[in-house]
Formats: sequence, structure tokens, C-alpha cells
Amino acid sequence: MGALSWSNNVGAIQSQEDSLSGAAASFIDTVLNELFFWNMSDLKSFESILKVEFPEDRLTYQKCILTFHPQSADEAARLFKLANRHGQKLYITGFGNHIDPIGQPFVNLVSIRTDRLNTMFEIAPEDFYVTVGSGYPLREINRQLEEIQLMLPHSDFPYVGSVGGAIATGLTGELSGREIPLKKYFVKAQIVTPQGDIITPGSVCFKSVSGYDLVKIFCRSWGLLGLIVSATLRVVPASAASEFAAMKMRAVDRKRFLAGLSETSTDADAIYSRKIKLKFDPRSVLPVV
Repeated sequence: MGALSWSNNVGAIQSQEDSLSGAAASFIDTVLNELFFWNMSDLKSFESILKVEFPEDRLTYQKCILTFHPQSADEAARLFKLANRHGQKLYITGFGNHIDPIGQPFVNLVSIRTDRLNTMFEIAPEDFYVTVGSGYPLREINRQLEEIQLMLPHSDFPYVGSVGGAIATGLTGELSGREIPLKKYFVKAQIVTPQGDIITPGSVCFKSVSGYDLVKIFCRSWGLLGLIVSATLRVVPASAASEFAAMKMRAVDRKRFLAGLSETSTDADAIYSRKIKLKFDPRSVLPVV
């Protein structure tokens, strides 16, 4: 009887523990659900603000994610300032080919797409540069330059995306064992910072910068340092096409970039990257997702 009674007591204790565990799990689920719906409510409030501040067609839902389509640097700057004021997180996706926001981590974010920043602003054949909106398709550049016998080596890559996306992902070619990054041809930009300021780092002049060129920081930044609104790229004579004929596109690798931002990484480049991120985005309006 004693052994049986002891067994019954153990079972009762176990039952109580299971009940408590179930109650704790239920409580956690309730809290998480409340937080989820609170955040969703907060997002709906922010959506209402955007509908007042901007034309109605600037907002869409892409794969259930609220998405903003700026048509100018001013509109993008206003969005970032509102996001800072109301504590709303944003996520820059470009065309969405490499960093398409899908699923739970993105439901409370506002995605920014650059598909309407798609203008070819300037072709300067005498000075060997072009300026395009960040949403301009990379592969279209050489088609526009063909008549004036100029080219951008990376425009012939099988990259189905925007100029801004190519810069942000650090698009790179390989030729005879050496890297040829798009960064090399990226000389100037108009950028909206996470705090809503419009800056224009870089210059179209040859050898105009001594020391590190700030515009280069935005290469391989994956949209975490601000929104590239327009980009100026150095181009070369079309007669140089044969020199790049064998150049191959390297695979785009976001995981490696995110690993470099991990707090657990003590690599010098990783530490420097985190410091840059903190400097540009102190309120983490553009979170690492």
C-alpha cells in the first residue's frame, strides 16, 4: 500500500507539474498573441498615417506585407522621419529578388520597394557616367548606351534586378581569378538615411577624393544603412567589351553578410560593420532580419 500510495503521490505531483507547465505555456502563448495583435494594431495606425501623408497609390500589400513605393527622395525622407517619430520599423527590398520579405519576421514591418524610382536621369558621354534611379533595371543600362558606344561591364550579367539592388548586394564579377565589383564603377549617389536625411556622397570627377570614399560604404549594405534613391555609375567605351567578355557573375551571398553583423563575431571587419550600422541607424529603423 505504501509503495502504491507513493506511486499515486508521484503521479499526482507529475500531474500538477504538467498542469503548471501547460498553464505557463498557455500564458506565454497569450502574451505573444497579445503582443502580435498590439503590433498589428500599431502597424494599422501607421498605415492610416501614411494614407493621410501620401497619395493612395504609394501603398500596396505585397504577399500580405504593407509596402511603400516612393517616387522621389523627398517622399522616402518623409517616410523615414515618420517611422522614427512613431517607432515603426522599415525594410528595403528593391525589386524583392534577393531580400523578399515573406513570413512572420516581416509582418510588423513596412517594406520599401524602389520599382517607381526607375528613371534614366542622365547620360554624360563626355564624362563617362550615367545616373539612374535605384529602381532602374541593371540589364537595361547597356541597351540605352549602345547607340553612343558606351557600356557598363556588369550590365550584361544575368542579374534580374535593379541598380540599387545590385549595389546593395555587392554585385561582383570574376575575371581571370580577380574580383571586379560593381563598387568600382559606383561613384555617386543620392541616399535617404535611416533618420530621414537626404545625402549625396561621391563625385563624378575623376580622382576627386583622397582617403575613403563614403559612397562605397553603401555597396554590400543590403539596405541597412539607408535607401539608395539614385546612383551614378562610371561607364567605359564599348570598344572595351571584349576585355570583359569572359567575366562571370559571382553568386550573391546574404548569409555571409549577416554573419558579419552578428554580435558574436569578433572579426575586425564585423566590429567595424556594426559600428557603421549603429552610426547610421541609432534607432534601428532598419532592423537586421
